[in-house]
Amino acid sequence: MNSYIDYTSPGTQFAFDVNTNPIFKKDPYNYLNLLSVKQLNTLTNLSLLDIFLSIGNVVEPHYHQNAAELVYCISGAAEISLLNPFTKQLLHFNVVPGQVVNLPQGWWHYEIATLDNTHLLAIFDAPVPDVIYGSDILRLTPTNVLAYTYCLDEAKLKDTLAPLTDTVVLGPPNGCSYNPVHAQTAHKQSVNQAPVEHQAANQKYGHHHRIQQY
Repeated sequence: MNSYIDYTSPGTQFAFDVNTNPIFKKDPYNYLNLLSVKQLNTLTNLSLLDIFLSIGNVVEPHYHQNAAELVYCISGAAEISLLNPFTKQLLHFNVVPGQVVNLPQGWWHYEIATLDNTHLLAIFDAPVPDVIYGSDILRLTPTNVLAYTYCLDEAKLKDTLAPLTDTVVLGPPNGCSYNPVHAQTAHKQSVNQAPVEHQAANQKYGHHHRIQQY
């Protein structure tokens, strides 16, 4: 239920510069800006995340327990993937400017940029979007519990997860040696080579669904 807004109050806010509220910054090309009711007090059941990515960077797998999300591509291109909990299918959608993907509340999902200068706008139907990141689930669940539950080698699992000392948010982490695409394109603005890079990225991440056009 929406709280009462006193539109006569001198503290009522009707405008805000989202650029002034970064919530995570990996580098100059990969960062997130947030707008919620905490920044603009006249918002009701609405908030948004301004997402900037270069090729190969990913908003790590996560879910929002209190909000559905509509992702709109402003520039660049991205693959948006979501797990349908009813069919157990992992769906992939490649978006370009003007296209959207709807992510129902509580569904596991992630976004990967397939072009440099990718700009996505995520709109939530909640005044403040909550989020649970995959890196937090992996690093905060005791390794002995994971190993026991899934019949895994605990020593190997502990060694594998050891680098996860904090929430990732935007991956891969800087200096990652396991991702050749990211290593070759980190901190690189390649506008002239964008079509070639887009093709290569689609080959790597898969092009499973095209957005229907009319």
